[in-house]
Amino acid sequence: MGSTGDAVGEPVPTSAVLMAAAKHIGTRCRNENLAFLKCKKDDPNPEKCLDKGRQVTQCVLHLLRDLHQNCSKELDSYAGCMYYHTNEFEFCRKEQKEFEKACPFP
Repeated sequence: MGSTGDAVGEPVPTSAVLMAAAKHIGTRCRNENLAFLKCKKDDPNPEKCLDKGRQVTQCVLHLLRDLHQNCSKELDSYAGCMYYHTNEFEFCRKEQKEFEKACPFP
């Protein structure tokens, strides 16, 4: 796995990238995720929560852009390790530490 970005520099949200950014996503997109889950709980009709789902997706994509701009080398290294080791965190602690040092989560 080379870079976490595509040909035009946009981050590609593969499972390895999403797993590597999970703590950041959980922190930064918490409110959007909670609103989406509340909507799903309150209304069984999936169409009613599409807007909330889009808000979660947009939050994650904006976060990935920020991470890609601010610490792409460390994100690439961590996501590459996660890809190689089938998203097993315990094999990528060194890369995780470097990524979280370069881009601490809020």
